[in-house]
Amino acid sequence: MTHAPQLRVPASYMRGGTSKGVFFRLHDLPTGARVPGAVRDALLLRVIGSPDPYGKQIDGMGGASSSTSKTVIVSRSARAGHDVDYLFGQVAIDRAFMDWTGNCGNLSAAVGPFAIAGGLIDATRIPRDGLCTVRIWQANIGKTIIAHVPITDGQVQETGDFELDGVTFPAAEIVLEFVEPADEGEGGAMFPTGQLVDDLDVPGIGRFKATLINAGIPTIFLDAAALGYSGTELQEAINGDAAALARLETIRAHGALKMGLIADLAQIAGKQHTPKLAFVAPPADYVASSGKPVRAADIDLNVRAVSMGKLHHAMMGTCAVAIGTAAAIPGTLVNLAAGGGPREAVRFGHPSGTLRVGAQARCVEGVWQVQKAIMSRSARVLMEGAVRVPADVLDG
Repeated sequence: MTHAPQLRVPASYMRGGTSKGVFFRLHDLPTGARVPGAVRDALLLRVIGSPDPYGKQIDGMGGASSSTSKTVIVSRSARAGHDVDYLFGQVAIDRAFMDWTGNCGNLSAAVGPFAIAGGLIDATRIPRDGLCTVRIWQANIGKTIIAHVPITDGQVQETGDFELDGVTFPAAEIVLEFVEPADEGEGGAMFPTGQLVDDLDVPGIGRFKATLINAGIPTIFLDAAALGYSGTELQEAINGDAAALARLETIRAHGALKMGLIADLAQIAGKQHTPKLAFVAPPADYVASSGKPVRAADIDLNVRAVSMGKLHHAMMGTCAVAIGTAAAIPGTLVNLAAGGGPREAVRFGHPSGTLRVGAQARCVEGVWQVQKAIMSRSARVLMEGAVRVPADVLDG
């Protein structure tokens, strides 16, 4: 009996924001996986440990949650004004499915450090001490991200005193600028229906007021109260309720249809990463998952978001961009939950604590535009070297 050998693929296991993922340089991948397609998907699924009917990803690098079932591919960019191209792959846990339709805002924080350490940035652009500006082309959505990475003694600084709710230990702060985050190309628009607030009819469930926005990642915002929620829920309040999750998924599907992201409801099965569904509420006291009290006086609003079919333990970075953008535009549900009126930044409550995000919006001839959204994250290498996968995974 013959046995397939194991491949050794250079990689780094990194935390970025409140997510974790396996990072690869494009040129380190096996030849067949350097281009999009079945071979690449099969390799990355096996790396993460999917599909796993047990839902634990024991035989892979995944952590059995949407936040820890992620992959990243980085390469030098041939695009003018950019240093690297960044491609994000969300890995389904219990089925053989890779979603390439969106970005991960949290792991965006780790792309700059990975590129610097991996020799993908011109050494002359890396200061001895200070900040290294890494210009990133986010290939999934065709947008620019600018990362300001701290450098000490010529190396990426990972430790520091910046605290991020949802991450246990402090680290060095990385400021991210999401440049022109709204999707306005190829017939799209920041508000795909042209309305700041829509009526979303969901047969068998009800009619909801919704803000449908393409910024950071396509997102459907609803009022928490309309769903029967307070906006202060933690994961266990929703993720153990199969009926509630099914209802939210149905609402997400109808929102995606109204946004023009799918042509019929059946297509939502192939778009698990996008759009996101989130619900908002005015400020209220609650206790975060860590036991930390969050006071209404310290936040502008509460937001809870669903990712890959589950309530997220903190907040997706791309959804935070959508929150900041929508909050900056008077009349959206997010803006109204925050008290209404013009604003350039909000601090919102999420299950793990709070997060501040800023956005610069303006209305030009009746059309809202966002120049950039800004937020701080942190990142750290957890392990580096190589991952091992059976060689026959490349046979399809």
